[in-house]
Amino acid sequence: MAISRLKTGTALALAVTTTLGLAACSDPGASAAPAPSSSASASKTFNLSPEQNRFPVKVSPEAAALVPESVKADGKLTVAVSPFAAPLAVYATDNKTPVGNEVDIAVALAESLGLKSDIVPTAWADWPLGVESGKYEAVISNVTVTEERKLKFDFASYREDKLGFYAKSDSSITKVDSAPDVAGKRIIVGSGTNQEAILLRWDAENKKNGLKPVEFQYYDDDSASTLALQSGRADLTFGPNATASYKSQTDGKTKNVGLVDGGWPLKASIAVTTKKGNGFAVAAQAGLNSLIKDGTYGKILDRWGLTAEGIQKSELNPPGLPKS
Repeated sequence: MAISRLKTGTALALAVTTTLGLAACSDPGASAAPAPSSSASASKTFNLSPEQNRFPVKVSPEAAALVPESVKADGKLTVAVSPFAAPLAVYATDNKTPVGNEVDIAVALAESLGLKSDIVPTAWADWPLGVESGKYEAVISNVTVTEERKLKFDFASYREDKLGFYAKSDSSITKVDSAPDVAGKRIIVGSGTNQEAILLRWDAENKKNGLKPVEFQYYDDDSASTLALQSGRADLTFGPNATASYKSQTDGKTKNVGLVDGGWPLKASIAVTTKKGNGFAVAAQAGLNSLIKDGTYGKILDRWGLTAEGIQKSELNPPGLPKS
């Protein structure tokens, strides 16, 4: 276990990698707690079996008409997913079938476009080259839109990028949505992440206003950070909301007390990622909007506990986070 506190005005560089840690624009598996075992005492049960019984989807003729010939030629949509972080994407109980929110979105999108889905498990580091080479026609793997990525790829948004503050379920803390709310709190956060950068800015603002500083805590594994929170040595965790929400809803030991945009103070979008200029992003946007309109999209997010990250409509190449 490693706990460190930041000195005033100094960002501590740690060599350890935190499992709480990387923002949604990174490998989702790097920030994921392991999926609970079937013996866990659960407050909500998620279906991680290969048999998913997904929601039926009708073809949207308008969206299907927008699919480029190069994509529709073989009648299928090849989608890369990274099955390493529940509830986004994870291997099912058979250890070979990808399941999760991203998989459901991929399958539903393909069906809305009149195509069969071909889900390809892909390491996070491999998807950019796979899209550029045409190996994958889309990536649905928690990819955040950035201005730098927009130079090489086109996007159709399908979720908001959110970070979440989580407290022990019986904590007296009920709300964290601005800098004063974190003053004097002991907070577990991932080193070198978007969430750490946000917390550092909030902490600096608080100290400027005469409020108590944050005690930053860093851990090298999820078990250690969980123990710190449950034992009362830490007040809050701050990290990617999707994985923290899944853990909270599964074991019932934590509660969400605040959501923050992943690019605070800017909004950030999670999007279907496609090859630049091949036209498929336009079809993906139309297909997603048809799923939003008929309610299928909302049902999928609710199924995986991600309603808080839902959008009202898909945007084509929405504003991306600036290059840091």
